[in-house]
Amino acid sequence: MDNGHWLQSHPVLEALRGRLRHPDLPGGRADGYRIGLAVEGGGMRGVVSAAMLAALEDLGLPFTAFDAIYGASSGAINCAYYICGNTWYPLSIYFDDLSTPKFVDFRRLLTGNVLNIDFALDDVVGKVKPLDVAALLDSVVPFHIAITNVDHVRTETASEFGSATEVMAALKASMWLPVAIRGTTTFRDFRAVDGGVLTAHPFQLAVNDGCTHVLSLSTRPIRPPRQRHSLAHYLTRRHLERLQPNLGDSYMAAVRKYRSDREQLQARMREPGDPPYVLDLAPLPWMSEVKRHELHLGPLLTGARGGYEVVCCAIEGIDPRQVRSGGVQAVPRFTFVRREYGSSPLSLPRPNAAVGVATPPVDGAGEVED
Repeated sequence: MDNGHWLQSHPVLEALRGRLRHPDLPGGRADGYRIGLAVEGGGMRGVVSAAMLAALEDLGLPFTAFDAIYGASSGAINCAYYICGNTWYPLSIYFDDLSTPKFVDFRRLLTGNVLNIDFALDDVVGKVKPLDVAALLDSVVPFHIAITNVDHVRTETASEFGSATEVMAALKASMWLPVAIRGTTTFRDFRAVDGGVLTAHPFQLAVNDGCTHVLSLSTRPIRPPRQRHSLAHYLTRRHLERLQPNLGDSYMAAVRKYRSDREQLQARMREPGDPPYVLDLAPLPWMSEVKRHELHLGPLLTGARGGYEVVCCAIEGIDPRQVRSGGVQAVPRFTFVRREYGSSPLSLPRPNAAVGVATPPVDGAGEVED
């Protein structure tokens, strides 16, 4: 059945529901599929894909339901926490820890970096809500982090990490957003910037890697892609050309390609076509788009709620139009957490958060931004 957005019997959804019924581990799959998970970044828009991953976990689809995981930028950070489990807890990073001028401050545009990546990784990911890097190194599911190789003008997929230091260096490189952060960082033996510069969405990495089914998680709402370049695109092109000749032009070509890819992805939500099968889940058309540098709590929570609702509707076969009517809704709840600073959280058991019957939203809530 076509619910107006995706086919409820889409091959990717059917494959994941099969793994819900018959959970097994990589290397011993009964279905013969290679299912990839590809997660888009987008700065603070990553709150959407973080909530999507939390929904997968709550619905009984942990990272071991997939055979390979691909992430870029904030999507890579989200994937890293997903592999470590308890995804609901690091989701709060976006509205507890990063929604502050310590991380994003445009007053630093002329004097320094708009984004303070050291604060995000060293303080937040390293200490406040620490990432269990040892779990990443021991993961039975390969984790591929998209990084742009500035010197050779190509996308690298970093995996098979030798140490915790190398994992953190890869995450830092994948988050190194041009213009917002000056210059480049270094990963292994090359200069590096954000993994989304030349590969706007990592779903293509999963397809190229031989996945038979790909669940793609996007942070922009389902809408026709914008056809015109923005001023930010031209500024980024100029910045990248200064870093390496042809890098800026290749970035603009990647932007144009992603517009075409997005149109195809949206069409394949209802008409899957031939394998490999790709299902791109994204906020619904009437949901507001979270800005890349959003710091206000309201839009961040609204974006997280929308991402959670989309995944629950898709996996459980619920018509997403019920979200708009108020028939179903993701409802936030509190969980009390006790932790030592710089250590893993200890918390009360958290029952599965699910979409349930709720009152209709307030008039105007979730309207598309102009």
